[in-house]
Amino acid sequence: MDKTDVVIVGGGHNGLTCAAYLASSGLKVTVLERRHVVGGAAVTEEFHPGFRNSVASYTVSLLNPKVIRDLELHRHGLKVVERKVSNFLPLDGDHFSVGEGITKAEVARFSNRDADRLDAYGERLERIADVLRELVLMTPPNLVEGGIAQAVPELLKSAALGRRLNKLDMTGKRDLLALFSQSAGDWLDGWFESSPIKAAYGFDGVVGNYASPYSPGSAYVLLHHVFGEVNGKKGAWGHAIGGMGAITQAMAAACAERGVTIRTGTGVAEVLTKGGRAIGVVTEAGETIHARAVVSNLHPKLLFGKLVDPGVQPADFRERIDRYRSGSGTFRMNVALSALPRFAVKPEAGDHLTAGIIIAPTLAYMEKAYTDAREHGWSKGSHRRDADPLDPGRQPGAPGPARGEPVLPARGPGAARGPELGRPPRGGRRPDDRHGRQARAGVREVGRGPAGALAARPGAQVRPGERRHHARQPEPRSDVLGPAGAGGGRLPHAGGRPLPVRRRHPPGRRGDRRAGAQRGAGSGAGREEKKVLSRGPLPTLSLSASRGRGVGL
Repeated sequence: MDKTDVVIVGGGHNGLTCAAYLASSGLKVTVLERRHVVGGAAVTEEFHPGFRNSVASYTVSLLNPKVIRDLELHRHGLKVVERKVSNFLPLDGDHFSVGEGITKAEVARFSNRDADRLDAYGERLERIADVLRELVLMTPPNLVEGGIAQAVPELLKSAALGRRLNKLDMTGKRDLLALFSQSAGDWLDGWFESSPIKAAYGFDGVVGNYASPYSPGSAYVLLHHVFGEVNGKKGAWGHAIGGMGAITQAMAAACAERGVTIRTGTGVAEVLTKGGRAIGVVTEAGETIHARAVVSNLHPKLLFGKLVDPGVQPADFRERIDRYRSGSGTFRMNVALSALPRFAVKPEAGDHLTAGIIIAPTLAYMEKAYTDAREHGWSKGSHRRDADPLDPGRQPGAPGPARGEPVLPARGPGAARGPELGRPPRGGRRPDDRHGRQARAGVREVGRGPAGALAARPGAQVRPGERRHHARQPEPRSDVLGPAGAGGGRLPHAGGRPLPVRRRHPPGRRGDRRAGAQRGAGSGAGREEKKVLSRGPLPTLSLSASRGRGVGL
């Protein structure tokens, strides 16, 4: 039986940050992580010799600069570079970009009125963001049982928060209330008239969120995406050189320097309690570790649903945990290409390929995608997709060789079967079970949608896949082309055996309510299915279609 001051269950970025601060105060801290690597969602992994990429979260802004300074993450190897362009939207016959110094000119191409209002929009959000940056470093008040003696400390915390919020003028206070209650669509419709700027900003309200841009409360996420910063620049988003794992590896190094014990491959089976307090844990291997305090870096549904004895939880709290809606609808696909994609509406290489690429031209398009997902489990006639052409793990100076492996399914929706994604080669046939596999995967063809799919090979021109089994209304689209002058044919192969990897299935249409069935510390695994992928020396591109929680720090 081991003993420590604090045991932390789960070694994600929050758990590692907590461990470093506790150890700095002189406590003996032990971190238990179920996986073989710390980092949680912020990891960079080599899934095949010679190829590394960020497998979950992919961009950084909300990592607080105070944490970076206190843990000296830059000294431990962290380097974050700002995106040159924030977001790029291919449109029907046009394109739109958002980024420092270019947004107003881009908006003016569609609406002079919107361009004139852009500065006021940013200033109103920035005033609120300045206050929130202070609040995120304060301990929020807690609900307590007992008399006035127990309540006074929490009331004082509430008063301190109130004083900070009182810095806002009346306009700011009203804006704050509106942002927490209104939808992103309603908020943006009140400011702008042109679709591209509303789509670019509105996507921030739904990315990683299983919601329509017109869902109440989604306006808050607009604020969420401006109160971060990169290298001292407020509202900026960037990439960690070496991938998101570079952040958590730097945190792990800071922990080790402070004397934290980090144990990987150690899942937790139970949190021990006595007299209403947590007193330690039992690992999956049967080892008991006693501690003065237990800190959880797990999802609350997993913690209280699987690791904490229901008998020690208040009945109403247990009921709330059971009803906790925690489903994630994020589908992520990492694609390795022979070159960066070229868009028909902007075929030249440029800074737009360092941006997030949003295949969602209007708020109505996103709303339709959401309602389809609610009704059918996936979007039938429209998708929303977010692409990172430059995986941060492949940035110049990143660890690992310059070779990659392609990540394209040999079968199933969007397979690279010929000149276009999602279509069979000439003379070929689709497997009879195509629609069944699509239903099981929770997605439709990658080659469908208004902007098609990203080119899988040099010279490929990707167009929306055909749907002959029922009619559909015409939709805006934008083709994606391969590099100029490249020949036809399939993906180049390095030859030899295929590469097995895993593809995680999205949950059912109303969210996966089985999150509590995950096992061990730091668990995020769902039902998985092996897919056989081709391989070859290719760079990387990441796609994610989100209807669940977000994927950025």
